[in-house]
Order: sequence, then C-alpha cells, then structure tokens
Amino acid sequence: MLIDAHCHLDFPDFDADREAVLARARAAGVGHFVVPGTTRRRWPEVLALGERDEVSVCLGLHPYFMGDHREGDVEALAAALDRHPEAVAVGECGIDARFDDTLDAQWSLFDAQVRLAKARGLPLVIHCVRANDRLAKRLRQLAPEAGGLIHAFAGSPQQAKAFLDLGFVVGLGGALTHERAKRLQRAVTALPDDGYVLETDSPDMPLAGHQGERNEPARVSEVCRKVAELRGQPPERVAADSTANARRLFGLPQGDKREDDSGVNGSTAD
Repeated sequence: MLIDAHCHLDFPDFDADREAVLARARAAGVGHFVVPGTTRRRWPEVLALGERDEVSVCLGLHPYFMGDHREGDVEALAAALDRHPEAVAVGECGIDARFDDTLDAQWSLFDAQVRLAKARGLPLVIHCVRANDRLAKRLRQLAPEAGGLIHAFAGSPQQAKAFLDLGFVVGLGGALTHERAKRLQRAVTALPDDGYVLETDSPDMPLAGHQGERNEPARVSEVCRKVAELRGQPPERVAADSTANARRLFGLPQGDKREDDSGVNGSTAD
C-alpha cells in the first residue's frame, strides 16, 4: 500500500469530483491520505475529511496564506488541537522566503506552532521554500522533540542530511520527476531507507508530463516508480519503506479498511 503523506483534498479544486479522485487513487494503490490544514477557515473541511478511515489530518497555519491569518489564530489552533486529538501533526506551517515582506511574521508564526507541537508531543509538517539552511538552524534552536516532515523537499543531499539529523524525514513528490531536478535527484539517491515519505501536494506540484494539470493522489504511484528508479530499488521496496516511514511519523494504525484492495502496481488513471 502507498500513502500520500501530503495532499490538500479539502481544496475546492476537488469539490466537483472528490469521490472519483479517491477512487482513482485506490485503483493506483494509494490506501491512505494525510491532509494538512492551511488556514483557520479551512480547518472544518479538513476535519470533515478526517472522519474517513483512510484520511488522517493535521491542523496548522500555512506561511503562503499570511494575508488570511488573523490575531487569535494561534490560540484558536491550540484550542482546536486540544479538541481534536485525532490530528496527527501540527501543520502545514513553515517558511516561504519568496515573500520577503512577511518573513518576520512568518518566523513568529512558525515559532508559535513549534511550541504548540512540542507541548503536545506532535510532529510538524513544514513548508520550506528557499530557506532550508535557515530553517535547519532554527529547528536546532527550538528542538522539536517529535520531529516531522519537511514537505516538498527540493534541496541538496547535505541539506537533507541536516534535517534527518534533527529527527525529520523529507517529503518526495512531483519535483523529482523533472529532468532539471538533478540536485534533488542526487539527494534522493543518498537518503537512507527510513528518511523519506512519498507525497503529491495535490492539487499542486504536477509531475513531469502533467504540467498545467491538476495533480491528484493517484500520481503518488508515479512518484514511487521514479524514486525506485533513482535508488535502484524495486517499487515494492520503496512503497513498503515510505509507507512504514509515514506510519511511524504520524502514528498511523495498521490495517486501513481498503488496504486489501491496494497495490503499488496499480495504474494511474487520468
């Protein structure tokens, strides 16, 4: 079974055909989905998806949406985490250095979410764009005890090792399928078997050959095959390792209802 360790199934992009999207994912061997929260306004949709046996959820405040966050959101997040112990992580939080005008506010919001995660013993799901070295330094200072996921990792082998040494795993997705992603592909080959999970970031982060299309969880099977090719391992081995890593990171139970019908060799439907 494959796990899509990061997909935004709550987004309106899937409102018209969410059930069909999930069916295509199951046909492609994807049996479980981790859906992160992005803004306080979207938490109810995320939590509603979490009522499904095959969906686990996280709650957080995403740095891309700084304009949507309001005073009191951190306190509301703390309260939501206490009301919803089914949340498996704090996130999606992090730093997006493309937006220099909000960086100070991003760091403040990130620090607050790290403190919430530490207080509850939860892992973090971290969005990091153009800030890998600065983020690793901050994580060394803050020392979150439960580690977490560096989502959509696109850095070097050295940067990956820095995060792994801090108790994190890296998320591998569509970016590594592109021919130009040589540095990331080198990082993928250097990762230990317990150092990564597979993800799509649906509806974003399209794979090579699917540019301009909506991404969806079924394509995590394509990510799996590309990772296997880069690492010189069978796809079944990559699927088993990435699934075990996701279960360990998020504390996911064994034996989801639909696992028996899943398999890594399923084909991806468009």
